[in-house]
Parts: sequence; C-alpha cells; structure tokens
Amino acid sequence: MRRNGDSNMSSQHNRARKARATRAALAAALVLAGAASAHAEAPYPSKPIRMVLPSGAGTVTDQTARLVAERLTAGLKQPVVVDNRPGANGIIASETVARAAPDGYTLLFTYAATMTVNPWTTPSLPYDPVRDFTPIARPSQPGGNLLAVSAEVPVRSLQELIAYARSSKTELAYCSWGVGSGGHLAMEYLKANAGIHLRHIPYKTATQCSNDLAAGHVTIGMTDAISSVPHLKSGRIRGIAVSGPERLLTAPDVPTMSQQGVPFQQASWVAIFGPKGVPAPIVERLNAEVNRMLQNPADRAKFAAMNLQPAAPSSPADLGKLLSADLAAWGEVVKVAGLQAK
Repeated sequence: MRRNGDSNMSSQHNRARKARATRAALAAALVLAGAASAHAEAPYPSKPIRMVLPSGAGTVTDQTARLVAERLTAGLKQPVVVDNRPGANGIIASETVARAAPDGYTLLFTYAATMTVNPWTTPSLPYDPVRDFTPIARPSQPGGNLLAVSAEVPVRSLQELIAYARSSKTELAYCSWGVGSGGHLAMEYLKANAGIHLRHIPYKTATQCSNDLAAGHVTIGMTDAISSVPHLKSGRIRGIAVSGPERLLTAPDVPTMSQQGVPFQQASWVAIFGPKGVPAPIVERLNAEVNRMLQNPADRAKFAAMNLQPAAPSSPADLGKLLSADLAAWGEVVKVAGLQAK
C-alpha cells in the first residue's frame, strides 16, 4: 500500500518533468522564431531578380531594359534576368507581375500603353494599373514613336500622307505593334482628325512592323524609335512624323505631328513597377540604383544612342503622378479615336 509521502513525491517529479519539457519546447520555439526572423531580415536582394518585359528582343523597351538590368546587376550584386513576354499589348507580362509575390524579385519593365491605354481599350483587363502595382522608377523621359512609310510611297510630310490616303483608289493599311498600343492609338487619332481611312495590321512587336515596312510588305507604319533606325539610315523607309512632343534624337529632321497641323502630344515612356505591396525599403533601393545610373554620363550617352532622353532622377511618387496624369490623357485620345472598350 503506497503511503501519502510517496504519492506527493511522485506528483512533484511529474510536475518538474512537465516544467522542463515546457521550457525545452519554448526554447526550441524561440530558436526557430529567431531563425525565421533572421531569414526574413536577410539583406535584399539575396537571389536573382526577374525583370518581365511586354516586348520582344530588339525593341526599344527590350534594349533599354537590358541596359538597366546590367546596371542593376552591378549595383545590387545579384543577377537581374530579362524575361521577354511579348503579346496582347503588354497584358501577358503585366498580369504575370501583378500576380507575383510582392518581394522585389519579380519586376515589370514596361512601356506606357500597358498602364495608360489598356484600361480604356481592353474589356475585362486582368489588372488595374493603379491598384495592382507599385511604382518604382522611370529611366527615360517621355518620347514619341515614328510614323514612317516604305521608300516607294511618294510622300514626305504628314499632310502629303493625308492627301495620298484621301486620293488612293486602293485600300491602304498601316502596321503597329498591336491593338491598343500607343502606335495604334496615335494612328487612329490621326485618322479621326484628318478624316481618312487606313486599315490596321497589328503585329506582335514593333521590330516586326519596322522590318515588314522596310521590306515593302506594308506601306505605312507607326513603329518605335529604335527598330526603325537601321531602315531610316538605309533609305528603305522614310520618316514622316513623330507622335510625341519633341523630335527624335536620331531623326531630328522629322517633325512632330503637332508641328504638321495634327495636335497630338501624348508620349511614350518606359518604367519599372512591382506588384502591389513591395516593401518601401526595397522600392527605395531599386529607385536609388536607377537614379544612380541616370547620373552616369556613359549611361546617358547609351540612352541617347537608343533615341531616348534619360530622365532626371525622380521618386516612385513622381512615377505614380505621371501614371495618373497620362491615364486620364490617353482616355481622351481613346475617346476621340472611338476605341473605347465595349
């Protein structure tokens, strides 16, 4: 028969074992929590960064992105890998980034139309440019695209092109880099303003449009400022007008649309966005690296060689303001052109 003293001693031992087990479990939990915290606070970046592009290889967006990626790689000490995902006027690439984790390892390097035109022209757009993205940096100043014709078209100015279209007895067509692109919108605005008819042939990239224009497969094209340069120099295409507020650096003899009587001022730009919710320290680090690049004379010269005016250093908030302003302005262009989403 067990005595009371033995029973009390046994209970004390049990309580002591339970206390030791509880302390051990708590210690283990603290160790795990500390490890998780240390991992969460690892310096950014600690692995390669993916920069998703809505453009194909060789386009102005692609070449600009690769220059920026090269500089970010050097500054961040981690590879920044360009991931070309052209098509659907940037919707494929934009949706990919909008749905990514907001950890700074998936970025969108995009042209303006993906953010400022698509919301007006695309029914059920799978992203919202304001709510679904974090503005980070803008490498270039707003600039224009090039309206050009193949060498056999007998026009040398915008007004001559308008007269040529009005008098043509056959249907004329023009190419751009996709339905709803900045090039498409600028041409549709021109058509509405001048009262002419031109059939639209959408290509997947501006490079394809430029190449077919040079080959004579299409006679009129609104293309970008870099894929058209070799063909301008060879004489296979002729610049007619620029769709931005200023003439192009590599085609200074080509007047803007506004200088030729068609009041069109909307410009294109390229910028970096992340998914919504990227932590502020990461945004600030990326923005600082881009701004450092924009102050480097050698890099500014490379921008100029690509027909781009490098932007002055700016903040993520500045990019957010530009996005909102251009979103409203392109909405007016879409209205005039009659291309609102149904």
